[in-house]
Amino acid sequence: MYCPLFIKNSCLATCIFIYRESRISLPEPRAIISSFSYKHKQRGANQMAIYNVLAILLVMNVIASGWKYEVADGLNMYYYMMACPFAESIVKNTVFSALQSDPTLAAGLVRMHFHDCFVEGCDGSILIDSTKDNKAEKDSPANLSLRGYEIIDAAKNAIENQCPGVVSCADILAMAARDAVFFSGGPVYDIPKGRKDGRRSKIEDTINLPSPTLNSSELIRMFGQRGFTAQEMVALSGGHTLGVARCSSFKSRLSNFDSTHDVDPSLDTQFARTLAKTCSAGDNTEQPFDLTRNTFDNNYYYALQRKAGVLFSDQTLFASPMTRGIVNAYAMNQAMFFFDFQQAMVKMGVMDVKEGSKGEVRNNCRVVN
Repeated sequence: MYCPLFIKNSCLATCIFIYRESRISLPEPRAIISSFSYKHKQRGANQMAIYNVLAILLVMNVIASGWKYEVADGLNMYYYMMACPFAESIVKNTVFSALQSDPTLAAGLVRMHFHDCFVEGCDGSILIDSTKDNKAEKDSPANLSLRGYEIIDAAKNAIENQCPGVVSCADILAMAARDAVFFSGGPVYDIPKGRKDGRRSKIEDTINLPSPTLNSSELIRMFGQRGFTAQEMVALSGGHTLGVARCSSFKSRLSNFDSTHDVDPSLDTQFARTLAKTCSAGDNTEQPFDLTRNTFDNNYYYALQRKAGVLFSDQTLFASPMTRGIVNAYAMNQAMFFFDFQQAMVKMGVMDVKEGSKGEVRNNCRVVN
């Protein structure tokens, strides 16, 4: 069976027909994901090819089962199949092009999706600009370091040229984060679509974002209030395998830590010196979360085992007996981390989504209609 790597409508329909008529035996999606999750470190055309091959297999596996893959609130894996069939390809190509120019943007997209979902649900509220009458989420101190807004804008503009008023900014952001994970070396997975864009974005709502000073118990409780298990929380924290933290978010660990310790005792002594040197250049100086800041892997968990977690909320996952075993498991088994991460990301992506009249499809991701 042949199908071009860049999915087109006619090709996809042909693939589906051939698959359903011939009953070709395909591997299970989980097996596909596990086998590729740690092997696709190459950049460029090979990565794009793998992505599309896996996407075709995943699509065909679900469609051949009867086109029935709906999740909560009416979201669907193939929500745009008829109304805007090229939407996913446009987002994927936009993200791919951006990361080829600047690989550091992957971390920004993943973090932006997380910060969107934890405030008012996954509704694209993080994308809205402030006005003279309203301070929006993106201007919160917790969000000032977010990057990649221009990628969402570019994808939205390209989609609007083909399918005006159909694809929400919230869905574009969710797809972009998913694609950023893959193009950085992480697993490929699909997400349901159909989110609507929210109309509210207020700076005060960002108080619901997890603080970098929270301990393991506080993180478990905060994530538990949103329906996540401790293991899912630790898996989602693994998103910190991409990107950097600014000194302002961890400098409190380096002096006057508490009444009995000047430096956070959970920090490796040598790594504490490294962080202190970083912070000597100012609060905005950046420290990578692990040694491979642009590669999605399990090195983040290795860092925690070495007591080299940058944020207190990172290192507490290893310091606490409640979560240490999960950290050790992910450090030992990258495939397990990849699988649990993608499952947790799909779950997070349907948090408090807007549907029907509760939301809208913005014409411009930065402005409410």
